[in-house]
Amino acid sequence: MVFAQLTHRRSLRDLEACLNARPDRLYHAGIRGRVSRCNLAYANEHRDWRVFARAAEVLMRRARRGQGTTPAPVTADILAFDASLIDVSLALCPWAHRQQSQAAIRLNVLLDVALELPRFASVTAGDRHEVAGLDEVPVYPGSYYIMDRGYLDFRRLHRLQRHGAFFVVRARSSLRFRAVRSTRVDKAGGLRCDQIIVLRRAPSARAYPEPLRRIRYVDPEHGHTFVFLTNQFALAPAVIAELYRRRWQVELFFRWIKQHLSLRTFFATSPNGVRIQVWSALCAHLLVAIAQQRLALPGSLYQILQLISVCIWEKSTLPELLTKPHGLDSEADSHNQLKFKGF
Repeated sequence: MVFAQLTHRRSLRDLEACLNARPDRLYHAGIRGRVSRCNLAYANEHRDWRVFARAAEVLMRRARRGQGTTPAPVTADILAFDASLIDVSLALCPWAHRQQSQAAIRLNVLLDVALELPRFASVTAGDRHEVAGLDEVPVYPGSYYIMDRGYLDFRRLHRLQRHGAFFVVRARSSLRFRAVRSTRVDKAGGLRCDQIIVLRRAPSARAYPEPLRRIRYVDPEHGHTFVFLTNQFALAPAVIAELYRRRWQVELFFRWIKQHLSLRTFFATSPNGVRIQVWSALCAHLLVAIAQQRLALPGSLYQILQLISVCIWEKSTLPELLTKPHGLDSEADSHNQLKFKGF
């Protein structure tokens, strides 16, 4: 809500000025008066969602100035790309019809694995195939794009190759190829093969006419078999498998924003209103992440958001809010949730 008022009253240039302000002077301002659900629905219906999308782009650029806390297997950027469906009511949102009696929109995210923050995002119709989202993704030369098998499209992968980026994607069992060279691997760590291949099917070979590297890996812990395709020939095969393991971060990101940023119910039911709420959720996540980076705030993003939600009417700096004894439980130690074995 606060972000919606900010983008309505200020231009993107003013938003940039706010983000350049001294961190110790950033206040969490409340809202004057009572805001009803109808007020929010009306506001979301009559504001352009592109303003919120542009604001999210500004925040994503700001968030890139932070430093990652997780050690990476390579020095280049590791970017995990995936999409997630956000369900909506078919009766209220017939424009979002996906299949049979289902309605949904699709959130595409390119996640910076080191920062655990989005580098790029887009919102598309739920009936659009997820692989089409690759057409909009910016290409950063030298970066690693990690994707699941749903993005195995050789024409789109060749676009990454032409622009100097690396990719690691899971192969399908129906892949037809010819092995040009095989390298001996240490099978004690789970590796089974490391091959240089060329594609055999004519459409695939025309879309990607260059050699590929095929790595087969068996997870020692669970016994699952993975077959990876990549255009990176220099790294050890174990490093390629570790790069793909980092893709799980984007799944955790989708789970987090759906649980904590109110993407289960929508105030407005029009395409514009639904998009505004999705982009506002992303902006809220990024704003808290930027504040945590700049102010070195203790606790997780969930704890900071929880604190802000209960102190919505207070006008204090974020460090002051976090030093007050509000008595909030952490995300993991909440006494209101049952503890299940294995979680």
